[in-house]
Amino acid sequence: MPENKFHLPQEEGLFSTAPSLNPPPTPATKDYKLNHLALRIQDPARSLHFYINLLGMRVIFTMNAGPFTIYYLGHPPASAKTEEDVTAWAKSTSEIPIMTRTSGLLELYHVHGTENAGADSGSISTGNVPPHLGFAHLGFTVPNVSAAVQRLRDGGVSILKDVGVCSRETVPLSEWEEERGIGCGEIHGNYAWFFEKFAMVADPDGYTVELIPQSV
Repeated sequence: MPENKFHLPQEEGLFSTAPSLNPPPTPATKDYKLNHLALRIQDPARSLHFYINLLGMRVIFTMNAGPFTIYYLGHPPASAKTEEDVTAWAKSTSEIPIMTRTSGLLELYHVHGTENAGADSGSISTGNVPPHLGFAHLGFTVPNVSAAVQRLRDGGVSILKDVGVCSRETVPLSEWEEERGIGCGEIHGNYAWFFEKFAMVADPDGYTVELIPQSV
């Protein structure tokens, strides 16, 4: 098996393809692709409104599996110009063989009854609150980040970081990390240049969603 030098530190402030992290191409994995990411949600009505009405995704298929319901969402291709096109795309993609070959999907995973547990029940962990650190955020590219932020703000969405902001308080580090001196130091100027161009908002369950410009 080829050696992966994952432990090598990267030069600070350098946007790098990090060739040292990539082994030679492996024939056994040449057709592997990331298909979807799944998020636990507490209230499907809130989450579907956020991801469909505010972020433009569409339901590809949904299934009530008994104890839980799953919702698979995706963004229609650029070729889908009308709602009829979108409907036709979603219908074709929902066929299992096609769905499993479609990349960039989001699965919303709702365990029945959690919507009645109360917002402060702690039934959903966002991955950014100690001691349950793990998952960090979702990232969406949009044509105009400022316009998207205003639209989401008007829709009642909590804005975690606006465009043009790059203060220490907006750096996505937890109090647990800061108290232990982990991740301390100033943001490198090369990253700050990019960091100022995107925004961060909270979805209905508190997951962080980054809005990144499609061109910089």
